[in-house]
Amino acid sequence: MTTESGETAPDEASGADDADDTEEYADLGATTADAMAIAETSMDRVRELVPDETLADRIRQKSVHATGDPEFQHLVRFTGERADEPVVAGARAVRAERPIVTDITMVKAGITGRGHDCPVRKAIGNGSELAERTGMTRTAASVLELDREGVYDDAVAVVGNAPTAALALADCIEDGTRPAVVVATPVGFVKAAESRQRLREVAASHGVPAITNVGRRGGSGLAAGLTNELVHVASDARDGTVQLP
Repeated sequence: MTTESGETAPDEASGADDADDTEEYADLGATTADAMAIAETSMDRVRELVPDETLADRIRQKSVHATGDPEFQHLVRFTGERADEPVVAGARAVRAERPIVTDITMVKAGITGRGHDCPVRKAIGNGSELAERTGMTRTAASVLELDREGVYDDAVAVVGNAPTAALALADCIEDGTRPAVVVATPVGFVKAAESRQRLREVAASHGVPAITNVGRRGGSGLAAGLTNELVHVASDARDGTVQLP
């Protein structure tokens, strides 16, 4: 199956939370007592498998929860002086109501609508003329078009599906764009691992905090889940249960 990006289809993202924004924020998007019990039990089991000491551990836990694989915690990579740095940068961007920009619709659909006031937008659908003129993928062209408009500066930049979007974002960073944080988990057998490696190297060279993973696995649901955890950390910082260094 092909996605709207024209690249390898990812796993399905979790459905967007369409609950009223005035409802009390609940971790994992649960709103009913039964849903909260399931969510809490699920995360309790994850915490038995993954350390629970740092903010980076929360991202590792979310990766295990999103994939259902305890080994995935060892595939997550953090770019920065400390593993916590991208988590702190992402939470601060959320608290500052910076845009969350995804590569495709599927990732955007998985971003929770509660716990933040960030505008959430997708890149796909922009840059069609550039794609047609150059022959590059629609997702790469859409990233370049939004970058031309300055959308990615100080934003939470999320790539969950398209390796070429990750490669384009790396080019943008190399040319001077500075997202607040990058979350990149493009999936597939062609260019996926390589695109994440390049993004890590470029982000490290230019001081851009990033959360990525190694290997072929990844996808829209994982990217959305990790981004939602940045929202959860920001919410916890807002109510004083987490201190951001």
